[in-house]
Amino acid sequence: MVASTNPANGPSLRYKGRKTEPQIRFMKLYRFLTGPDDSAFCHKVTAALNRGWQLHGSPTYAFDSLNGTMRCGQAVVKEVTGKEYDPEMKLGEQ
Repeated sequence: MVASTNPANGPSLRYKGRKTEPQIRFMKLYRFLTGPDDSAFCHKVTAALNRGWQLHGSPTYAFDSLNGTMRCGQAVVKEVTGKEYDPEMKLGEQ
């Protein structure tokens, strides 16, 4: 491996006469899924897992005193290549 500097392009790395491939960039996404303690919440998490999301941390379980119900929560994360983060994007559609 040889390091060289091209005034027009800056430093580059060469391995056996070839430039190294550019590093693949990816966007990290985070969502926190919530819902009542019922099968619909389990289906919501299952759907996210089948769309490439991964569980992140432990699930949460709390009493919603306003509605008198138990609520569940689970964080999920995903890495997407070839896209830039935009605060307007719908995370569930990525």
